[in-house]
Amino acid sequence: MKRITLDEALELYREFETPEHVIRHCKGVTMIALIIARELNRQGHSLDTGMIFGAGLTHDMARVRDRHWDVAADRLLELGYPEESVIVRNHMTGVGYSPISRVNEQDMIWLGDRLIKEDTYVGINERFRYIEDKARKRGEGPEGLERIRKSKGDMQHLMDGIAQVIGKTIDELIGIGTNMADLFDETELGEETK
Repeated sequence: MKRITLDEALELYREFETPEHVIRHCKGVTMIALIIARELNRQGHSLDTGMIFGAGLTHDMARVRDRHWDVAADRLLELGYPEESVIVRNHMTGVGYSPISRVNEQDMIWLGDRLIKEDTYVGINERFRYIEDKARKRGEGPEGLERIRKSKGDMQHLMDGIAQVIGKTIDELIGIGTNMADLFDETELGEETK
């Protein structure tokens, strides 16, 4: 199966004029998702790290455009990456996390994107505090805030399942305050980048 390489992602950043801070965010999300997926794969799961790599790097490549998730997903589809396109198109919803027995690549991108602020791993509580504050500032009512809290609860349930499988929490695995973009740049990523 054809997967997005780092060189292709860098070319797409140029095409979309992706700002450097967004590139760093995409690298951070990718790194979190890969770390979790690799740990799960060591315990018998079979997550496609190549798919995670490409979807993570491109999920916000068009963030400077309206409906950036659709713009990016459409471009990936044009380039022949249908699975990554679906993940990118759905990355903004953050609802419907799979149970641990059916955890998938979309879950990895959702987790990565909701455990990070720009390029730093902050964990679920800090990130959702930020999401709720942002929602309040744009006038989100009680129903919208309840959806955010439900999404957090669903995500926590998945994180608890992952912790049971890998024997440690994601916070313990990664570490609050870790700059994930720097870690991405310093890490030999392996097969998924080819």
